[in-house]
Amino acid sequence: MNQDRRETGRLDRAEGAVLGSAAGDALGAPYEFGPAGQLSARAEEMRGGGGWDAGEATDDTQMAVLVGESLLERGRLELPDIFARFQRWAAGAPKDIGLQTEDVLTNGESWDFAAALHFRTNARAAGNGSLMRASTSAVYFAPAGRQATMDAARRIAALTHGDRAAWEGTAVLHELVRIALDGGDPVTSLPDVLDAVHADHRARYARVLAPDWHPDLATEFNGAVWPCLGSAVWALRTTSGFAQAIRAAVDLGGDTDTVAAVTGTLAGAVYGATAVPAAWTDPLHVPLPGFGDRVLDAGALRVMARRLAGGAGSARAG
Repeated sequence: MNQDRRETGRLDRAEGAVLGSAAGDALGAPYEFGPAGQLSARAEEMRGGGGWDAGEATDDTQMAVLVGESLLERGRLELPDIFARFQRWAAGAPKDIGLQTEDVLTNGESWDFAAALHFRTNARAAGNGSLMRASTSAVYFAPAGRQATMDAARRIAALTHGDRAAWEGTAVLHELVRIALDGGDPVTSLPDVLDAVHADHRARYARVLAPDWHPDLATEFNGAVWPCLGSAVWALRTTSGFAQAIRAAVDLGGDTDTVAAVTGTLAGAVYGATAVPAAWTDPLHVPLPGFGDRVLDAGALRVMARRLAGGAGSARAG
């Protein structure tokens, strides 16, 4: 009986990570690039705006779905397959796509060179674009343990982001989700998780993940990987429920959809899908440009999350 309860709780948290990320994304989308406090000032949730329909998820969730579907259909991590899905999606004219991601997916280079070329040419590639899509892979690789989940995160991040800073941030998020899915506290586990971060990037992540850090202390826009992850952890640490954490993330302003998506991944893994308000999940939908007329609803995301939770304990990485 206790084992059944533990498994039921874990599945709820796995659903929470995927569903919570999508809900945060859709809630934050209408407020993207606006000033702080807009959500509280307008008191409008899931009503659309800024080019987004009510409950419509953005590229954050769309790319997460593509990662999840590749993992489930292939039964393992096949990076060329994920990259090809990303390319097909980018060619489908999504409403929103990051400038860096678009360049990498359309520059004509191979899956294992396109991001590196972008980084070599631009000398910067530490955006939050690999962090935003991490919910599905974090759930899938969690059963395989710390090293496997962090390594997988780095490899998936490297498909579009040549800067190791983005790899390490995505790896940290994967590991925090793994801890939460196992019933642990990701916030109190941070010092231990930081020990697994590449030495060249550990100090910078330690700063933004410190207990006394606040998003106002960020030295970059929260479209960068460091303040985005730091803001998500801050929102989780300083609130006491899923909805509170997401609202706090959106009220930071800036890259609201992605900060809220990352917060939703974390908070969903902690509080579970049952904590995600029905008023947010009822209108939730995820179009998939480039893949016909496919649109996933909250129910489809729940099914995907449960399948992903079966995990990669014995899966091979290709």
